[in-house]
Amino acid sequence: MGGNVALELTSVDKSFKDNSVVVKDINLSVTRGQVVALIGNSGAGKTTILQIAGLLDKPTSGIVTIDGINCTQASNKHKTHVRRNFLSFVYQFHYLLQELSVLENIMLPQLIAGKSKAEAKKNSQAMLEKFGLENKASSMVSEVSGGERQRVAIARSIVNSPKLLLADEPTGNLDPTNSFNVFLLLHSYVKENNSSMLIVTHNHLLAEKADCIFQLRDRSLVKL
Repeated sequence: MGGNVALELTSVDKSFKDNSVVVKDINLSVTRGQVVALIGNSGAGKTTILQIAGLLDKPTSGIVTIDGINCTQASNKHKTHVRRNFLSFVYQFHYLLQELSVLENIMLPQLIAGKSKAEAKKNSQAMLEKFGLENKASSMVSEVSGGERQRVAIARSIVNSPKLLLADEPTGNLDPTNSFNVFLLLHSYVKENNSSMLIVTHNHLLAEKADCIFQLRDRSLVKL
């Protein structure tokens, strides 16, 4: 595998304890600068694949390789390091902290990563400008709209410049216009920073704008 591959899943299976199969023989790679969409019916196992890719769930068998390193047998310490320094998640529900302002929400992951408060604030203000939210910096989460909250969540997810974005229905709660705009923000980030994104979506119009589409059928992936 070359250094151009950010994420690779090789022969990944996942079963429950009762041996019922969630997904089987999943083979998928995401290269740098690439947006890969994953579509399929509800309950098909798309989120399970994303959680395995993000090292939040262990495959029953198979290999998860991130940035050229086999992470399947890695220590919890190494997995935490990868999650903190290489990848980031974007969810359908924004999971913003209600007791913090918009600016403070974006500062938080930087502070956790060890950046100074001044640097975190400067980066966050620049990110808010990029997303057209500079006038919302001091607003509380409850004071901004649903579309604005999702933009804040995306700003928070990319402020530490992750090389791999794992997005689980990130536009699922938004109207078509906001949905498209949020997707464009993610897409632009990937292309401008030579990062990568694996996005789970029900929205086929968005999926068609990805570089590559996989569909989950009968617990396995089919490349479209």
